[in-house]
Formats: sequence, C-alpha cells, structure tokens
Amino acid sequence: MRRTAREAVLKALYRGEFLPGSMEEALGEEKRRIGDRDWPFASALLTGVRDHRDELDRLIHLRAEGWGIDRLPLVDRNILRLGVYELLHTDTPGEVVINEAVELAKAYGSEHAPAVVNGILDRLWKEKKGGHAA
Repeated sequence: MRRTAREAVLKALYRGEFLPGSMEEALGEEKRRIGDRDWPFASALLTGVRDHRDELDRLIHLRAEGWGIDRLPLVDRNILRLGVYELLHTDTPGEVVINEAVELAKAYGSEHAPAVVNGILDRLWKEKKGGHAA
C-alpha cells in the first residue's frame, strides 16, 4: 500500500536528519513491509526528496507564512518535503497527495501539523493548477 511506502520514506527522511548517510539503509529495512509492488514508488520518493531538497525547502519557506522552514518541527518539515515533491514531481492526483500528507501529519506530526501541511500543500496545488508554482 502506498501509505505504508510514504510512512517508510518519512521515517527514512527523519533518520537522515541525524545520520545523513542512512536514509537508503533505513528505507531498505522497511522493504518487506512496503512490498515489491510499491518499492519502486518508495525508492523514487526518497531519491526525489533527497535530490530536490533545496528546491522543496524554498517552496515550503515561501508558503509557510510566519514560519520559516527552520522553525517547523523536523517531522512536519519532512512531511511537507515529501508532499511537495509528490505534488510537483509525480502523477499522483493533488487531492490524494494532500490527503495522504495530512494523514501522516495526524499520525506523526506536531499538534498543528495537519493544518499547516494542508494549508501549504493546498496553496501549492492551486498555484500548480493555475500555472504559477515557483
């Protein structure tokens, strides 16, 4: 299930905050739980977030009104990175990306994470649909 893949990627991203070389290893430890069908999806998400991190952080920072990227809790920041990457660089429908990110925020994020994640991703999705996401 893709939700399981997203959870595993989130855990790998979080682990990477403390042990930078360990993201792929952390994801690999979850391979059995992710399953063969969703493994390519999970691997692509992790690689994409890692490779586009500066761009993702810039996009989040510009839309996190009153909250610079550095002020966001680590888990919330990584949920947003994952959501922004998936929204802009995959063919997953925007509604699905936002819903899945909000569910991750409810399960793992701070108290305000669901609202913050929903607000930023919704704003970015509307900009993307209007041709203005930059």
